[in-house]
Amino acid sequence: MVLGDASIPVTLLCDGHDAADSNSKQLQLESNKHMQDVLWALSYGMGEVRLQAAREIRKLTKTSARSRVYLAAAGAITPLVSMLKVSSAEVKEAALLALLNLAVRNERNKMRITKAGAIGPLVELLRSGQADLRESAAAAILTLSAADANKPVIGTSGAIPLLVDMLTTASIQGKVDAVIALSNLSTHAENVVSILKTGAGAPLILLLKDCKKSSKVAEKVMALLESLISYEEGRCSAVRESGGLLAIVEVLEEGSVQGREHAVGALLTMCQSNRRKYRETILQEGVIPGLLELTVQGTPSAQEKAKKLLELLRDSSQSQRSGHASPSASAVLESMFYDIAAHIEDAEVGAETTKRVLSEMVQLSREQSTQQRVMAYAPSDVSHPSLTTKAFSK
Repeated sequence: MVLGDASIPVTLLCDGHDAADSNSKQLQLESNKHMQDVLWALSYGMGEVRLQAAREIRKLTKTSARSRVYLAAAGAITPLVSMLKVSSAEVKEAALLALLNLAVRNERNKMRITKAGAIGPLVELLRSGQADLRESAAAAILTLSAADANKPVIGTSGAIPLLVDMLTTASIQGKVDAVIALSNLSTHAENVVSILKTGAGAPLILLLKDCKKSSKVAEKVMALLESLISYEEGRCSAVRESGGLLAIVEVLEEGSVQGREHAVGALLTMCQSNRRKYRETILQEGVIPGLLELTVQGTPSAQEKAKKLLELLRDSSQSQRSGHASPSASAVLESMFYDIAAHIEDAEVGAETTKRVLSEMVQLSREQSTQQRVMAYAPSDVSHPSLTTKAFSK
């Protein structure tokens, strides 16, 4: 088989490439001309013309990174922000969705939108009695909160209490967006204090109890709870809410890779803050099997945290066994767990045997933990799967 065709002059091949380049440039020029026309309509049009321009910007920026860059640089953001302040809900929605698309996957545009004064009007929309506007505003704040420079501005804007309120009053998607926005904001230390002051612990625990523990929602809730548990009020919330600590243990057992790491981090923080106060409470939720699994299956960070927590919990078990009472079967198992976990340093040395033994022991302990949980919670405390649970588990 001969590659190429000697009968076709090289100049014609080059001309073909030139023609393709020319067509591409022509299409780009036409696209730029269209975007300029849309910008003119947005900036100088009135009524319906301006409304349609905002809707067109939303379409142009939905999938095109180039359009996001071009339109933002050409001045689309300022008139769109001004449209958020008008009385028409239809105009507000069109502007809001256009700004949301401009901000997606573009850090610079996120900061431009905030600098243009969008946060104040967005907070007002969070107070709106119209659910669609309220939840679109939450989605916009979620997107803007991903930029580090925006977090202090959003944190002092009054948005946090409104986002926390959405955890119990919004639709499923609204709750998810509020959680992710709050999780983004919590990486700025001062915002964590603000979130705590709103009493966010209780609604977050309720949300965690109600969602599938391996879901992205649970992962984000757990990330936020880990931040809150750095403070005593956050720790008290986790313990005070019925089934709160159990929900965290379930994420440790069943969650995503990151969710499990956040869960063990939260429990470790609790135990380190006051072992006397929290060790027994954590042990009662049957945390040992999940911790042991993490020592061999978790991320390096999760493995390290799991080992530290096991050691802290072991101190409690040792103090109990130092008395005259005979150790229970559960206590003996836990002692074996601790001893094995303490010697898992080299994954290559007896890894398969260790994992098999651990798997068998974990299964036995998990069965015991399940029995303890069933006995610890009255039937009235076991809720039936709600619509929210079904939606979150999809």
